[in-house]
Amino acid sequence: MAIMDRGNTQEARGQPQGQSEESREHPHEAPVKETTEERAPGALLGDAQIRRWMWRVGAAVAAGIVVSLVFGIRGGLTALVLVIIGDTVRTSRKDSSVPAWQKSSAAERRTEKQLKSLQRNGYLVLHARAVPRDDEGVSDGRIDHLVIGPSGVYAIDSEKWDKRLPVRTMSHLKLFHGPFNKKDRLDEARWEAEQASRIIGGQVGFDVPVQPSVAIYGPSIPWKVMRVRDVDVYAGNRARAYLRRRPKILTDTDVDRIFEAAEKALPPKYTD
Repeated sequence: MAIMDRGNTQEARGQPQGQSEESREHPHEAPVKETTEERAPGALLGDAQIRRWMWRVGAAVAAGIVVSLVFGIRGGLTALVLVIIGDTVRTSRKDSSVPAWQKSSAAERRTEKQLKSLQRNGYLVLHARAVPRDDEGVSDGRIDHLVIGPSGVYAIDSEKWDKRLPVRTMSHLKLFHGPFNKKDRLDEARWEAEQASRIIGGQVGFDVPVQPSVAIYGPSIPWKVMRVRDVDVYAGNRARAYLRRRPKILTDTDVDRIFEAAEKALPPKYTD
């Protein structure tokens, strides 16, 4: 999907008939139920989370000892705390609330983080949904973030592009990233949104327009929001503002009904 995070290719993913999806591995881990039984020491050492924390503490202690030999006990304690905090922050940036997205792109995680803050404003989000649903419940198409809220329904794809290449548009009909024409990428985003609109509308019994958009990370975007080939294009860090500044057109009841229909009709792209 993207030049950097999803491979250096100009082919679009999810196009109907004859176009291939760029391959990505998204392992999905099933939830593990905790038991009340005591674990043996060997079992504790086999726990990945415990091993990770043991590594953090060990590295922090080692750093603290080295620093304390040079700068004293106070400096050593400071180094110990900083190592633990730094490793925790680094790990948290790789996490996602979507199990299948443990290896998601940085662009997808950044958009997901912005969308979380909109929940208190009545927005509901589904991540990594397959469109259209076939007999086996999957397809080549994927919407990174399907957002349902007071201002409408949106299909947002997160892209990480080479920041060294400029982004420009021509007459709202063409989008270029350096020398590359992104027509196929825009057509793909529009097709995914059209499929989602058709499928969800069939479930709820009324028209549900779905606005396609592409949130671009990396290069500078010389506009706030530009509609190119019916697809809204904007800098990735504007995803939250893009949604919040639109007029309210759906009631809370509408949002809940559309979300429930989308959740059932558009399955997760990555399953167990």
